[in-house]
Amino acid sequence: MAAKKKAVAKKQKTSVPGPLFDKILIANRGEIACRVIRSCKKLGIKTVAVYSEADADAQHVREADEAVFIGPPPSAQSYLMIDKIVEACRKTGAQAVHPGYGFLSEKQEFQKALAKAKIAFIGPDAHAIYAMGDKIESKKLAQKAGVSTVPGHLAAIPNADEAVKIAKKVGYPVMIKASAGGGGKGMRIAYNDAEAKEGFVSATNEAKSSFADDRVFIEKYVEEPRHIEIQLIADGHGNCVYLWERECSIQRRHQKVIEEAPSPFLDAKTRKAMGEQAVALAKAVKYKSAGTVEFIVDKNRKFYFLEMNTRLQVEHPVTELITGLDLVELMIKVAAGEKLPFQQKDVKLDGWAVEARVYAEDPFRNFLPSTGRLVKYREPTPGPDVRVDTGVYEGGEISMFYDPMIAKLCTHGKTRNEAIDRMRRALDEFYVRGVSHNVPFLAALMAHPRFRAGKLTTNFIAEEFQGGFTVAHLPPKDPAVLAAVAAVIERIRDERLGVTQDRRVVMLNRKPVELTVTGDEKLFGVDVAGREIAVETAWQPGDPLVHATVDGLHLVLQADIVGSGWRLTHEGGQAEALVLTPRQAELYALMPVKAAPDTSKFLLSPMPGLLASVAVSEGQEVKAGESLAVVEAMKMENVLRAVRDGTIKTLHAKAGDSLRVDQKIIEFA
Repeated sequence: MAAKKKAVAKKQKTSVPGPLFDKILIANRGEIACRVIRSCKKLGIKTVAVYSEADADAQHVREADEAVFIGPPPSAQSYLMIDKIVEACRKTGAQAVHPGYGFLSEKQEFQKALAKAKIAFIGPDAHAIYAMGDKIESKKLAQKAGVSTVPGHLAAIPNADEAVKIAKKVGYPVMIKASAGGGGKGMRIAYNDAEAKEGFVSATNEAKSSFADDRVFIEKYVEEPRHIEIQLIADGHGNCVYLWERECSIQRRHQKVIEEAPSPFLDAKTRKAMGEQAVALAKAVKYKSAGTVEFIVDKNRKFYFLEMNTRLQVEHPVTELITGLDLVELMIKVAAGEKLPFQQKDVKLDGWAVEARVYAEDPFRNFLPSTGRLVKYREPTPGPDVRVDTGVYEGGEISMFYDPMIAKLCTHGKTRNEAIDRMRRALDEFYVRGVSHNVPFLAALMAHPRFRAGKLTTNFIAEEFQGGFTVAHLPPKDPAVLAAVAAVIERIRDERLGVTQDRRVVMLNRKPVELTVTGDEKLFGVDVAGREIAVETAWQPGDPLVHATVDGLHLVLQADIVGSGWRLTHEGGQAEALVLTPRQAELYALMPVKAAPDTSKFLLSPMPGLLASVAVSEGQEVKAGESLAVVEAMKMENVLRAVRDGTIKTLHAKAGDSLRVDQKIIEFA
């Protein structure tokens, strides 16, 4: 199979040459801009980056051959300014623009403006963007093309009362969706009239804020659904093929967290039917370039058209890993007028690939965005089966103005389990300090029995992590192994410093573990209460990663010096370890523990953002679950609710205020 994969890749590379571009401008930022630059360099094409004030020192600016400043940090004043992008092309002589994803990638006005300026758009033509970009119109076109669609009301809904009437007619549960939506924004599920009314208001507000288009529609919500999408590539000569599918069911708030290819759910018959329907839809709008047709699939493998994304997808690397194809390279060649260098029968499936989105967010605080400087940043060791797509670097900053993605981590294996196991180890190697990140959550997902069994739905996270993500969801740790590793690295450090102390007690999260360590150099024996643990490691002091073979099993732990001890991180979990002499352990046990301050009487801002509204007043009585305030961050509305009954004593902030993390908003009596 691997040989076939190489053959397809070679066929792509040696296709009939066309008039490729000399210089391409990337109308985007972050990891996708860096990703496009890589393919351009491979093709010998010069690149132009554009950047806002917030991105002056960004990685994509550093990697491009040229860079053009386009405005202030808000994307509406920079990355969404069509005239500035066109002017940057004129100024630099760029012959084509790759839009990446997001921003202007699905704006037909952008494609038209470039065409008028005689600049190639590396993507579909305006008519296809228009036809597929509007969720209402795209569903009508899908029906005409013979594509299976979800029942619903496809016209824009004028008000909340009408939304309730339509929801009742369609039948609960329903999904309220922004017509111009994407990325999980402007979407709400409603199970009753009250939720339909509230969902309509929230969805329209979010849609207007994110897309400057407040139209929403309603469709039947498919229960126990799986989100499976078909990757397409089409040229301007009538050729269109599908490059298998991606399973994107692991989502939080309708945003993808884990993607994989292929799907563990589809059989050959369903895969073929979905692929052929996707191609039929693409041909109906004379589509060219890379595109993705998304389907919702029920438990009986009955599938329904969801939407078509007329751009490159965030999760495209997993398709590249199982096909050996470079989608960005293909997009560039198609835009230059070349034919696809292969047919459907040439596309082979090699192994399995998994992608995890590493975000700057705090999973232990309801996934709130985290901004700030990457004080330390070290990626997993890259290789043929480990890939990291990123737009950040150590010392760089995660800005409050844009998506908080740090990187996309992808792994490949011959089987699904092999790809997952590689992902678990790669997550352990991902070393990030300075901002909170979701690696602990990703580690918990990879280890979850239901995920490993492939029993997925888009409700997976909501069902398996009810009440939020906590340390209890992390894979269990063997305290004896953690204590043994702590003792070994302390022993190695002592030897390098010429220190000889009889350290025989590890205070692991303040609990004593008695042990003895024998051996030196790289091979150690640790006796923990009569249990012999063999630890082999070439770790050197100063290295944040401890690669160790423990009783024959290879482990990777992150080791940070904290005071006189260590903070060990493994599979998302942390343990504080102090390696002490018996006398030191006796004295340590007498040390008092500082109690955390009581904040139970306050509603604190869980993130930096804008206080969009306050729904209560001083002296008002509130019930558990009642809405108290709305904080807007990263273009998402976050409703803060009362956790118990109470009375409002003092309002410490007002609508329109900018909030910092843990700033007081409301005080309860």
